[in-house]
Amino acid sequence: MYEQKTKQTDSSVLEFIEGVDHPKRREDAYKLLDLFEEMSGYEAKMWGPSIIGYGSYHYKYASGHEGDAPLAAFSPRKDKITLYLAPGNEAREKLLQSFGKHTSSKGCIYIKKIDDIDVDVLKALIRQSIEYVRDTYPE
Repeated sequence: MYEQKTKQTDSSVLEFIEGVDHPKRREDAYKLLDLFEEMSGYEAKMWGPSIIGYGSYHYKYASGHEGDAPLAAFSPRKDKITLYLAPGNEAREKLLQSFGKHTSSKGCIYIKKIDDIDVDVLKALIRQSIEYVRDTYPE
C-alpha cells in the first residue's frame, strides 16, 4: 500500500527558513510566510523537510490513491522558490498571464525572487487556489 511521503510535521518553520543558504531567498521566504498566512488565514506548518504549507485538505483519486496536502504552500529551494498552488483550472492560467517572470509545471509555479512578480496577482492566485481546492475536495 502507498504511504504518503510529504506529511505535516512539528518542525519549526522559522528554523527551516533560517537554514536557507541564499540571503535573498531567505528574505523572500519571510515575505512569503506572511503573505501566505494573510491570504490563507492559516498558520504556517512544515510539510516534509522543506515545504511550508497552509491549511490542509484530504484528496482521493479515482484510482483509490488518497492523502492529505496543504491548501497552498511554498518552498525556498536552492535555485528557485516553488509555489504549490492548485493546477488545472482556467482562472489560474489567466492570472499567470499577468504574474510576472516565472515558469510552471502541472502542479508548481517557480520564481527566482519576489521582485520578479506582481504580489497582488500572487495574492489572487493563493485565494483562487484555496477556493478551487475546497470546491474540488469538499470536506
